[in-house]
Amino acid sequence: MKLLVVGGGGREHAIIKKLKENPDVTEIYALPGNGGIAADAVCIPEIGAKDLDGIVNFAKSHNVDFAVVAPDDPLAMGCVDRLHAEGVPCFGPDAKAARIESSKVFAKNLMRKYGIPTAEYQVFTNPEAALSYLESASFPIVLKADGLALGKGVLIAQTLAEARQAVRTLMQDRVFGAAGDEIVIEQFLTGPEVSVLAFTDGKAIIPMVSSMDHKRVGDGDTGLNTGGMGTVAPNPYYTPEIAQVCVNTIFLPTLDAMRKEGCPFKGCLYFGLMLTPDGPKVIEYNCRFGDPETQVVLPLLKTDLLTIMQAVENETLSELAAEWRDGCAACVILASGGYPEHYETGKPIDFTAPFPPNVTCYHAGDRERDGKLVTSGGRVLGITATAPTLQAALRDAYSAADTVSFEGKYLRRDIGQRALRAGMN
Repeated sequence: MKLLVVGGGGREHAIIKKLKENPDVTEIYALPGNGGIAADAVCIPEIGAKDLDGIVNFAKSHNVDFAVVAPDDPLAMGCVDRLHAEGVPCFGPDAKAARIESSKVFAKNLMRKYGIPTAEYQVFTNPEAALSYLESASFPIVLKADGLALGKGVLIAQTLAEARQAVRTLMQDRVFGAAGDEIVIEQFLTGPEVSVLAFTDGKAIIPMVSSMDHKRVGDGDTGLNTGGMGTVAPNPYYTPEIAQVCVNTIFLPTLDAMRKEGCPFKGCLYFGLMLTPDGPKVIEYNCRFGDPETQVVLPLLKTDLLTIMQAVENETLSELAAEWRDGCAACVILASGGYPEHYETGKPIDFTAPFPPNVTCYHAGDRERDGKLVTSGGRVLGITATAPTLQAALRDAYSAADTVSFEGKYLRRDIGQRALRAGMN
């Protein structure tokens, strides 16, 4: 089988490595891919993830048997719709279903209409109205750009002054462009956060192993929000009892709501949850695999990934039962100095020692130059280790991370510490 994977980051590398395990796979094309992905797939760097014409034409001309559309932008733009129109089977939601991530307003209104637990909120299209509302609001408070903003369109304001500045940033300065034309201002929730990815064909659902992300750039969860500085799986706060509550009150009701709205969701649905004193609530939905959650979840998957993805496309997921490996996984992100703000690229990457068998390097932001890998993004590499315990996985991930060097390399040194304090060993 010839496969096509749209995207070029660490999430896509993790997907590609897992798809390669299927013996029927003869070729995987990555559009655009990156320098490190080139070791596992044929990269087509001239076709970007948002070049829908290029993607569709490539799939047709190369007789692609199955496509995986991984990033949010092409999903929201209708990449799956376009591929389906040309008869290419693929994994991922269509544009109507992708609104569950591409529009925070759509998602929040969906949850309100169907009684899915989430934070109280108000929607604003006018900055003056938003500023007026804030005068009587309670703090801290959360402000979200409606549209896609590279995972950085959520601002937490501790004070009225910070909230006013957030409105200016989103709606007047338009730091995230049109994504901030409409904003959501919502109640600040407290409790442990949990990420749960789930395979779904619109009716049946297979939740994956839970994970814990580390969004802030600095140790101790300080500094700016990023796309994610590291992850561990499973999440110790996500007990079997809480998992069942989430299935009954959030997961299945969400699928039902999407069907009733005429936009059934097929693909990977990401649930960002807060385990509040009042029970689990939805912080956000994503319409695709999370990054870097994918880098710790897929290494624990025993069942063949392509088989699951084909069952999602064919709407036969209820006939499958996914199996997961025992143990834990930890991913440490190696980032460019200055990320998530200004950073330099083009720095040569040196791998000074081979990784042990339980450690995998997922390439997120690098490219090849004169036969050598150099940095090309903010998040450069994800070093993932699997082990019987979280302590062992973290030890091995950090040991491997320390053998990689490039100018300005930055990483958090406390990934997984909250999980360990919560009782994981």
